[in-house]
Amino acid sequence: MERAVRGWIAHVRVEKGAAANTVSAYERDLRRYVAHLAGRGVGDPTHVTEADVADFLAGLRESGLAASSAARTLVAVRGFHRFLALEGDTVGDPATNVAPPKPPSRLPKAISVQAVERLISAASVGDTPSALRDRALLELLYGVGARISEAVGLDVDDLDLELEREREPVGGADAEAGDRRRTGLVRLRGKGNKERIVPVGRYATSAVSDYLVRGRPALAAKGPGGPALFLGLRGSRLSRQSAWAVISQAAERADLRQHVSPHTLRHSFATHLLDGGADVRVVQELLGHASVTTTQIYTMVSVGRLREVYAEAHPRAR
Repeated sequence: MERAVRGWIAHVRVEKGAAANTVSAYERDLRRYVAHLAGRGVGDPTHVTEADVADFLAGLRESGLAASSAARTLVAVRGFHRFLALEGDTVGDPATNVAPPKPPSRLPKAISVQAVERLISAASVGDTPSALRDRALLELLYGVGARISEAVGLDVDDLDLELEREREPVGGADAEAGDRRRTGLVRLRGKGNKERIVPVGRYATSAVSDYLVRGRPALAAKGPGGPALFLGLRGSRLSRQSAWAVISQAAERADLRQHVSPHTLRHSFATHLLDGGADVRVVQELLGHASVTTTQIYTMVSVGRLREVYAEAHPRAR
């Protein structure tokens, strides 16, 4: 076993050209693994079984080692056994089917509806073309749950905005004189260039319409133009970095204590829909998740809302 370990370490150092710190970390991980095998009476690499590797990994987790550290250790063990199999020193690879531990699920960080409103208001100070663009960007990110890459990748032709006249109730002074209600649809291109059509609410449609009429033409005149919906100050497509800056600056102006990123608005979109009673599969379609399992993590965020409703509604809750 000792000779096998020295051979793999030399392979990693010389043939793979790994950094000294990486080599040292791998060697520490393998020493720990070899000690585990010795405790089970295994001193020959040819006698190692899949159960030996799996038990070693389970022992790491039981000892309190973080999932990320345990996964790194398994990388060393896998590399060791793969090397021995390729060199012909062992018949098979006992580590190939041992899966690394999954890191704990991190709950998405959503902000309140009031915080979203403050953020959007802070992004649209003034009536300049860039202020109109910033408001339209944030309204769209929150209004349709778009990823930042999907939003900056939008072309004008991806939007289908409509203006409808909202009728007054029967008996009103003028059934045709109500406020104009703005609705629409947007085509988003997600991961793997998969397209989905998402409805656009009144606030986002109004903000985007205002930007298209009063903001975008001025920005387009400063550059090459093109089909992009959101333009930078030089008239070209707004970059992801610039979109990030828009949100960061708005969060600072709004004095929001939480860390706010483009994904914060996407998380908030999903969480607020579920809090409002939306079905998780509808939210899955709106977000463009391939599996409902990915969407279900947002239901965990809404547990707080469930507790509030329970405390207010159930006669024995208080």
